[in-house]
Amino acid sequence: MKFLKSIFFIVLVSITLNSSVAKEPSEFISEITDTASDILKQNISIEEKAEKLIIIAEETVDIDGIGLYSLGKHRKVINKEQLIKYKSIFRKYFLKSFSSRLSQYSDPKINVLSQNVINEKYTIVSSILVETSERPEIKIDWRVYTKNPENPLIRDLIIEGLSLARTQKEEFNSVIQGANGDVNALFKNLENFNSK
Repeated sequence: MKFLKSIFFIVLVSITLNSSVAKEPSEFISEITDTASDILKQNISIEEKAEKLIIIAEETVDIDGIGLYSLGKHRKVINKEQLIKYKSIFRKYFLKSFSSRLSQYSDPKINVLSQNVINEKYTIVSSILVETSERPEIKIDWRVYTKNPENPLIRDLIIEGLSLARTQKEEFNSVIQGANGDVNALFKNLENFNSK
């Protein structure tokens, strides 16, 4: 019995250590895209696919980081309560937007090509969405935040040279500026999206 407990402990420690070993950003992206592709191939409803994709996003995407970046200069002028409210609204917005878009694909095959270490905090992983009869090949770069190598997180997608985070930042700024700098206009806009 003691022998079995010893073996169990060794296996448990081994699993724990392996799970905390730093991964190369390219390997990290390959695992995520393979897992997502497997989900999208399953013969389940779009809602079920979306639920599974949300779990992946919550574990691998720096949602708070993207949210703050998207708020841009306006994050410096809002109070603590507004910031807490924004983070909550943005998380729901991001996950709904992400999962609803991706769950429409039946089999998005992504090939990871290379990685380019920008600095100790960021690595760009280059990949392609493989061409099908319905769509052309699409170049996708992943901006991976690697300050903690044991917990890399996605901070941006750059599709055919267009940064989704930057585009979102511009859209959010446009909404706020259109309301004479009132950040609550953005909150209302996001809440309307979330409630649909």
